[in-house]
Amino acid sequence: MPKEGFVNSITRQSEDFPGWYNDVVLKGELADYSPVRGCMIIRPYGYAIWESMQRELDAYIKATGHDNVYFPLFVPKSLLEKEAEHVEGFNPQVAWVTHAGGKPLDEWLAIRPTSEAIIADSVKDWIQSYRDLPLKMNIWNNVVRWELRTRLFLRTTEFLWQEAHTFHATKQEAEEEVATGLEGYRQVSEEWLAIPVIEGRKTDSEKFPGADFTWCIEAMMRDKKALQAGTSHMLGQNFARAADIEFLDTDNVRKHPFGTSWGFSTRMVGATIMAHGDDSGLVLPPNVAPVQVVIVPIFRKDEEKAAVAEAIDKFQAALAETPEGKAVRVKVDWRDDSPGFKYNHWELRGVPFRLEIGPRDVAAGQGMLVKRVDRSKEPVPLMQLAAELPARLRTYQAELLQRARDFQAENTHKVDTYQELKDGMEAEGGFYMAPWCGDAKCEKQVNEETGITIRCIPFDSPAEAGKCIVCDGPSERRVLFARAY
Repeated sequence: MPKEGFVNSITRQSEDFPGWYNDVVLKGELADYSPVRGCMIIRPYGYAIWESMQRELDAYIKATGHDNVYFPLFVPKSLLEKEAEHVEGFNPQVAWVTHAGGKPLDEWLAIRPTSEAIIADSVKDWIQSYRDLPLKMNIWNNVVRWELRTRLFLRTTEFLWQEAHTFHATKQEAEEEVATGLEGYRQVSEEWLAIPVIEGRKTDSEKFPGADFTWCIEAMMRDKKALQAGTSHMLGQNFARAADIEFLDTDNVRKHPFGTSWGFSTRMVGATIMAHGDDSGLVLPPNVAPVQVVIVPIFRKDEEKAAVAEAIDKFQAALAETPEGKAVRVKVDWRDDSPGFKYNHWELRGVPFRLEIGPRDVAAGQGMLVKRVDRSKEPVPLMQLAAELPARLRTYQAELLQRARDFQAENTHKVDTYQELKDGMEAEGGFYMAPWCGDAKCEKQVNEETGITIRCIPFDSPAEAGKCIVCDGPSERRVLFARAY
């Protein structure tokens, strides 16, 4: 552990994981509290992390044939109430505008908790024929859900996200679209954020309000709790019927289109913190790190500073000569603070590599490379490092993903009885694969008695005859139980 600076003031994960998380977010300057209850201010470092995953997902969205659009923040009450199940599911979280311009409004306006209702009403004039389908739109926006208990990034009253909304002529096309959305989330989570996920179907009790079914990805955090990392919803014809959307099909019959929606939010910044961080703060995957390499100059005299600066300039020039090297995000920390303070500052922020260069390093033509994830130190010739750095960053990224996969595997267990589930969860936490009969009553009993929920029915859970851990009724396969954020 570092001995100098303010990293020591961070709560230890093993002592208080929520306290550790808040310390990292606030002291790492990712976000801050807002004067509005439950809302957050995203600071530059935290926003840069969000922008990185946003760019990656946006490229996937566009490559799969979706167009970015924008819809209003306000949703008339009459529109929100058209789809009864949808309204019932969101009603406790909806914030309403009742007055404007100093007068009561004739009709209340909801601050969007999601956009299905206003989109369905808007596109009914756009969809007249099968030739107008599929209609595949995506929105980057903010939404408001009035949460009782909030936590920065993970659950806030207002948050940023992406919501895709699509309409299709056939049920099969819509179901394929649900898979398209989920695959985008899997790719960003695993390949960009180095967070392994379990793909599966939500139970009917946990699905999106108004959907026929919901698919999701679930991730394990370092405290062994689950976090829902993305959802993709098959809306069927529910919203189309409510909004009276019809199109003339190839058989000359008017039909309702099939809809989907899928969403991915700023909670994934929180997921990245909790999936990789340690007692000294963030451990960022290189793909998403705003700074991939920080250079800390070490000197006492002006002539030493000049020699160190010259070595740094040569290193950066050599790095920029290669196509991959130009893209490496490097920062040189010339602040007047001590080297130890700088080490702690950048460790807290999770920078993958720290390169220390002092007078002795200059004389030897090398630098001391420190790897954030394990703090290993290695003297490396600077020109050699300039050529190797992009490959080292790729290796670091792969190592973080493998470390997270190993952690998930080590903390995923099979149990066959309710008592085993409760004992295991209290003793060590983690993911538990257990038989379930499919009855919502058994699902509800487990949640009410233990706080454990069925996170999903994993797609890769094989057929396996068993007995439900609650009622001993027949079970067809194991499902994923966990405590979750």
